[in-house]
Amino acid sequence: MGSLLKISNCLRAHSRGYRLVSSRTKLSNAEQFQTALLNVSPTEVTRLDNGLRVASENCGSETATVGLWIDTGSRWESEANNGVAHFLEHMAFKGTTKRSKTELELEIENKGAHLNAYTSREQTTFYAKCLSKDVPQMVEILADIIQNPTLAEADIEHERAVILREMQEVESNLKEVTFDHLHATAYQGTPLGNSILGPTRNIESISKTDLRQYMEAHYRAPRVVLAAAGGVQHDELVQLAEQQFRGLSSEIGGDVTTLSPCRFTGSEVRVRDDSLPLAHVAIAVEGCGWTNADSTPMLVANTLIGMWDRSQAGGANNASTLAVAATVGNLCHSYQSFYTCYKDTGLWGIYFVCDPLQCEDMLFNVQNEWMRLCTMITESEVERAKKQLKTQTLLLLDGTTSICEDIGRQMLSCNRRIPLHEFEHRVDRVTAQNVRDVAMKYIFDRCPAVAAVGPVENLPDYMRIRSSMYWARV
Repeated sequence: MGSLLKISNCLRAHSRGYRLVSSRTKLSNAEQFQTALLNVSPTEVTRLDNGLRVASENCGSETATVGLWIDTGSRWESEANNGVAHFLEHMAFKGTTKRSKTELELEIENKGAHLNAYTSREQTTFYAKCLSKDVPQMVEILADIIQNPTLAEADIEHERAVILREMQEVESNLKEVTFDHLHATAYQGTPLGNSILGPTRNIESISKTDLRQYMEAHYRAPRVVLAAAGGVQHDELVQLAEQQFRGLSSEIGGDVTTLSPCRFTGSEVRVRDDSLPLAHVAIAVEGCGWTNADSTPMLVANTLIGMWDRSQAGGANNASTLAVAATVGNLCHSYQSFYTCYKDTGLWGIYFVCDPLQCEDMLFNVQNEWMRLCTMITESEVERAKKQLKTQTLLLLDGTTSICEDIGRQMLSCNRRIPLHEFEHRVDRVTAQNVRDVAMKYIFDRCPAVAAVGPVENLPDYMRIRSSMYWARV
């Protein structure tokens, strides 16, 4: 009996020890996560004498992404030259005074690198992905293409045809068409209402003079950020920038670069086409800019509504009430909550694709979810959304290109890179009351902008949509 008692006591002590070890492991994992966020390589920033900013994050990898983020896009255009920023982006890879188009392509391919560019409404970007040891050469190439483009007439005509074909492809993408219409009606009469590619008449008439004048007016050192991530040394990058970007003007640009506010207008645009099988609808209210304190609760609210499509399993058991309603009622093929943010404004809304007969029911559930967001959202739902937002953010920053893009975008929008631990702290501080307050401020009893394309006869008229932007029982 004494032996059995000893064995029993040993087993109890052994099991207690395991419980203690398990508890310490959980605590250690939490601490490791916090430590990992705090130990992320800092973003080093240097401003050169001519105003150009150099920002980099050394991840210690064997590869790197380096690029130029320029504070210009379709928002800086007028109706007369709308599309010139995107046209100029196309011309950047057609050769410089130092390199022909063929020489430029061969130089990139021989290094195994990748050169790319894109234009948005507020930014134009040129970037290269390469081995860390090839960063100096990539910086020199990037400096060359934005300072010394040839803009040959033959290349302009060739790219004119390419852009016109690109416009035809975009017109077949109904999601892009819907969002262009949404911007056009939400920001009508302002530069944010213009499309990035521009109208056909402008593309057909843009000349070398137009391209040169736009470049000289907007490609200036104070409006450029040289960003890099990966195996890069900041001091070496600063030296390269000082050598390669001496030719950029240090002048800001006067009235040409003054950012005028873009007025939001509650309104709608409908492009009815009964030959299309599905209706594409976007509804949005005016959001806030990047630096506004409301942006973090708004991101949480946007994540809370989330996105869904029929290919996802378990829709009826989804944590999102809108996804459950869409699944059980067979209301739509897909929906996506979006928050398109600009410097001083933004669009916060939902885009959905549905059968023609389901337009009214789906819109009713969308607006019902918005009202629930304003009045009844719970702490558990907000906690779930906060975890999702932090996870999505970390996953999006998995790679040198995404980190480099985050650096460049934030340097232009916020004038600094927000560290991950600071972003996590901001998200953790958001409560259900914060989300309800932000929703009440931007959604409740506000005039929305609506864009609809396809067989949208059953979409309620605008006054009915407007009348559903509040609950009388609040």
